[in-house]
Amino acid sequence: MNNEDIIAFFDRLAPTWDEHMVIEGEVIETILNNAEVSSGKEILDVACGTGVMIPFYLEREVSFVRGIDLSPKMCGIAKGKFMQNNVEIVCADVLTYSSDRKYDCIMVYNAFPHFDDPCLLIRTLAGTLKGGGTLSIAHGMSREKIIEHHAGAAHVSKVLPEISELRKMMENELEVIVSVSDDRMYQIVGRKCR
Repeated sequence: MNNEDIIAFFDRLAPTWDEHMVIEGEVIETILNNAEVSSGKEILDVACGTGVMIPFYLEREVSFVRGIDLSPKMCGIAKGKFMQNNVEIVCADVLTYSSDRKYDCIMVYNAFPHFDDPCLLIRTLAGTLKGGGTLSIAHGMSREKIIEHHAGAAHVSKVLPEISELRKMMENELEVIVSVSDDRMYQIVGRKCR
């Protein structure tokens, strides 16, 4: 996988992304509760796409959301949807993006298989958390459905690991506080204790 392929793939899908998005409200609420997204928090939405999750953060009255994505077309759509002063969309690679801001919550929603080096991603994101902050890697469907969904896109995605394998990766950086893999969702949440 390389960034150019990922950018081309998601730029092509961007114009119709929102109309194909299936959101199950109860699952989203569970994911946000597990990630401790709540009033006053600062959020980093990694691989934010068109900003699918941003309305849910804003409903919870977070103080700031930065969405970051590689795809210029996805970012362009997100920027057009969210003009609030407390929402910022950045078109960049999260692994090389530099900012002094630290976050209360970092969300990687429906995007983890598109990162070539999961351990590097977790380590990089853990470094941008505030003390007590959470990193959540989540999918709004089962692992099996994610694998099936990505079957035709192997050039831009890897197989989503078993939750136990992802837990081991995350435990190198953070204290795991939530670990769920069932027929409705997949999520792991780590807390920065140091």
